[in-house]
Amino acid sequence: MNTLPYLNSSLSIEERVADLMGRMTLEEKVGQLMMLDAGVEDISFINSMQPGSILHIFGEKANRAMDLAAKNRLGIPLLVGEDGIHGHSFWKGATIFPSQLAMAASWNPALIEQIARVTAEEMAATGVHWTFSPVLCLSRDLRWGRTGETFGEDPHLIGEYATAMIRGYQGKDLNDRTAVLATAKHYAGYSETQGGRDASEADLSRRKLRSYFLPPFERAVQAGAASFMTGYQSIDGVPSTANRWLLTEVLKEEWGFEGVLVTDWNNMGRMVTEQKVCANYADAAVVALRAGNDIIMTTPEFLDGAIQAIRRGMLNEAEIDRPCARLLALKFRLGLFENPRRHDPARTDYETSRADHQAVNLDAARQSLILLKNDGLLPLGVDKPLSILVTGPNADDDLSQLGDWSLGSPQHPPESGKQPREKTVTVLDGIRAIAPSGSTIRFEPGCSIVNNDLSGIPAAVSAANESDVIVAAVGDHLDFIGECKSTATLELQGGQIALLDALAATGKPLILVLVNSKPLVLPPSALQAAAILEGFNPGMQGGRALAEAVFGMINPSGKLTISYPVHVGQQPIFYSQVRGQHGDRYADLTQEPLFPFGHGLSYTRYHYSNLRVITPTLSNGQSARISIDVENLGDRAGDEIVQVYVSDVVTSVTWVNKALKDYARMHLEPGEKKTLIFTLPWEAFSIVDADGRRVVEPGEFEILAGPSSRDADLLQANLRVE
Repeated sequence: MNTLPYLNSSLSIEERVADLMGRMTLEEKVGQLMMLDAGVEDISFINSMQPGSILHIFGEKANRAMDLAAKNRLGIPLLVGEDGIHGHSFWKGATIFPSQLAMAASWNPALIEQIARVTAEEMAATGVHWTFSPVLCLSRDLRWGRTGETFGEDPHLIGEYATAMIRGYQGKDLNDRTAVLATAKHYAGYSETQGGRDASEADLSRRKLRSYFLPPFERAVQAGAASFMTGYQSIDGVPSTANRWLLTEVLKEEWGFEGVLVTDWNNMGRMVTEQKVCANYADAAVVALRAGNDIIMTTPEFLDGAIQAIRRGMLNEAEIDRPCARLLALKFRLGLFENPRRHDPARTDYETSRADHQAVNLDAARQSLILLKNDGLLPLGVDKPLSILVTGPNADDDLSQLGDWSLGSPQHPPESGKQPREKTVTVLDGIRAIAPSGSTIRFEPGCSIVNNDLSGIPAAVSAANESDVIVAAVGDHLDFIGECKSTATLELQGGQIALLDALAATGKPLILVLVNSKPLVLPPSALQAAAILEGFNPGMQGGRALAEAVFGMINPSGKLTISYPVHVGQQPIFYSQVRGQHGDRYADLTQEPLFPFGHGLSYTRYHYSNLRVITPTLSNGQSARISIDVENLGDRAGDEIVQVYVSDVVTSVTWVNKALKDYARMHLEPGEKKTLIFTLPWEAFSIVDADGRRVVEPGEFEILAGPSSRDADLLQANLRVE
């Protein structure tokens, strides 16, 4: 029997796509452009609507879906997508890593690439081809509920981490069975919404987009990201789904993106039902396709809407052909026609139980841990028994430790269950496992985050009075984080402030452990703590890493990639502010953050000196080379994260006071001194001018280097661009 050309793997992808497209009906082409929710019980729509992709499905159910797709007339394989945000989020027993904001604190792209690789290996074994990660949004208003899904506030750092995750997910080649498609999202400016409210209008000009929000996405294209996802917001009155300038002119034409662009959940439908810029689904289909969307996620009305639009002459069939060809080409690149990559139970069990996967998870939790404050109490050491009170609502809450986008979080119903409790080491678990032999460990939760019940505080105070030291784990709760869950306040919720006030009043040494999705406003009693450790949502091994830091088994090295506020009214407080305001403070409050971007302490002391510009004058296209000495003055080895910023002294338009342009994570033994050489490319000195062009203007520049973005921490040298 002769093989149909599109099933002949010896032909080129272009030839196979052309042959298959020539055999498809209009209905089959439109179906390919649909991604439908397969989390429902009845998936017979795979035959009745013939979607090209599905989501919220894996395991044996994914195999059933693939079997159904194989029975369709042309047997086009399904593309199976799922949210793998910081691990294979919704597979019970998968490895759940620190959240993006937590892993970002490692300042280690190589580690982040490892995290993505592990996630891909575990996802692929369950029949998933596509992850909707990484998130490349800039987090600049902490009230936004999805702050913890981001890498922080800096475009350069986000671009670094984006390329690392894309490499990890997609592996060496898309036709490898462990490769999953990466998705750069949410394109673009989704996080910059009014009042921090989710999915509202974003006050962004095209120049502002090009200055800060688009650069990480451009790097994602350069890294070979196979897909992009639009944001929920509108910009200047235009929903992202309808923004042809953003989706086609910039992404596809200017940057040359060749992958597929998918809407977020029902984004096309929202133009009819919520944003009300389209009267019906036929109109919305025309707008979405002409803007540049290739795949329409979870808007089943698209099928009839697009077909009606073509039959009424509102849309040409060629406008269906273009996105359909892009999607089919991607399926051929993945090799799905030869191997649909079905769920393999034995391989899944192997992948999710691998010791090396757990080792990467523990390493990520360790490197992501940030020591915000220490008056010398830490580390406690393991040489003598201690009496320790572990308290706080997040001390033994595995769901809060894993955070959003994990089983037990709102994206899946309660009947889906949660990750196995034995796979997560909470703060309490970690303290009990690592405390010196003979220690007494007491536990009192003290209070709740979701209500104001203070009845547990007396027991916590009583236990504190009988203990040598207090470890209090506070933060936020799944009820107050995530999609559709922006907050008006950043204060500690429930009874947490009352608990900390009562603990501080005991006079016992207090170690504050923060298990939270994003920076929160800390009350005075928290700031009185002898030490503060920030873990964010540190994943399954977070409690182990936090306990290791408390007892000095590791030396904390993480640094903030997001600024920590004193008060919610300071929003936004990101470090790279545009110059030119009157004064430098509010009449009633500082404008300085409590802890700045780049901040993070250690159990040793580092000394910076001898910042030198090796190339003091640059001509067109030339890179700059600088050097700086860093010395470990303490008696412990440690890893330090050295940061390099650039400030353009005089610009043709207003610009930021300084911007991160390079960094290095370095290891120093006690007494060791190293000289670091940084090479800053010509583009590191660019701004976006009034016409929206990225240019390097001649003049004086300041090179700033040190351990954080705070001016007082930075050495300065000068450089001139001719």
